[in-house]
Amino acid sequence: MTNGSQKRKARVAQKHAGEAEAAKAEKAARQKAAAPAPSPVKTGVQTLTVEPEEAGMRLDRWFKRRFPGLALSHLAKIARKGEVRVDGKRVETATRIEEGQIIRVPPLTLDAPAAPYVKRVNADDVEALRRMVLFEDKHVMVLNKPYGLAVQGGSGTTHHIDGMLASLADEKGNRPVLVHRLDRDTSGVLLIAKNRKIAAELGEVFRSRKAQKIYWALVEGVPKPSQGRISLYLAKGPGMGDDRASRARHGADAKAARNDLEKMRVAKHGEDDAQHSLTYYAIVDKIAPKCAWLSMKPLTGRTHQLRAHAEAIGHPIFGDPKYGGEDHRRRDAMHVMPDNIDRKLHLLARRLVLPHPAGGVIDVTAPLPEHMQKTWDSFAFDAKQYDPIVDAPEE
Repeated sequence: MTNGSQKRKARVAQKHAGEAEAAKAEKAARQKAAAPAPSPVKTGVQTLTVEPEEAGMRLDRWFKRRFPGLALSHLAKIARKGEVRVDGKRVETATRIEEGQIIRVPPLTLDAPAAPYVKRVNADDVEALRRMVLFEDKHVMVLNKPYGLAVQGGSGTTHHIDGMLASLADEKGNRPVLVHRLDRDTSGVLLIAKNRKIAAELGEVFRSRKAQKIYWALVEGVPKPSQGRISLYLAKGPGMGDDRASRARHGADAKAARNDLEKMRVAKHGEDDAQHSLTYYAIVDKIAPKCAWLSMKPLTGRTHQLRAHAEAIGHPIFGDPKYGGEDHRRRDAMHVMPDNIDRKLHLLARRLVLPHPAGGVIDVTAPLPEHMQKTWDSFAFDAKQYDPIVDAPEE
């Protein structure tokens, strides 16, 4: 048999195989469409106990976990009617539950059970997360978040730490949980809890201000005094209004609107949405009059707090396009930064110290990211020298 005949036979066989596969798939689709819809599942009254890993969860999320076929609108209705009880008391769906509490679940009509959870692992995400780990035990994981990687998703953001953590979920779908946040362009220490119970306990540590956070920044100019306290009220800027999305998409000011998204402004006490913010700072080293290496200790956790505070005292963080951009930069020759300095945001979550939920203390330090290390080397700053911010007050 010639090679030509063999090839023709192979093509015919391949065609027939493809047609058979398509017919098989079409038949399966018809059978699925013709199959009767699964019947709803009805339950009786149940009394359930909150498990340790469920502590700190909102009640609506607990129901979604235990009864995935329950519509949240129906949950809200039965909670309002008092049919759902926690330790015998009426509750709202946003109530946080605690380990060992008894939850009364009234009769429910649930959608047919969903397909069992299938763990999907992105090997690249797992490897990337492992490279970021600064500290890990069975309760927590501390990452060194790189510059430019978002912590959570948002408009146009599909790759982020929170999404990557899904690849570390167990067979039941339980996965690590974010404890706090960093801006996309802020590098450094990011705390992750291995389960929701630990996340709830660590969240309370942050809310009670028992977590000591230290940041390093390179700012334009040299602040006076060399150590100080920044106490201001901050509120959402004009770009954070309800119409921000449409303003960012339409009109001649589209670019300005996009740049202004989530920008905070200095406000007055008593203004709507104004929140008090407090930061201590200290100069570690300087290249006068061009710039200074600041160590900053925020005692509150407002959006963009350190970036807004640095701009407010007239010394914006270098490389920050949102706070202290070109309109605010010094233009005299004495303050012009060298061209070899990378224009990325020079802000690092350097150190995090807080009580460990299982006992002891979590104390983790992140190294300088590549662009800041290059700047430190250029100015002969020594990252090992004494950091005076450690002596700043804690209240």
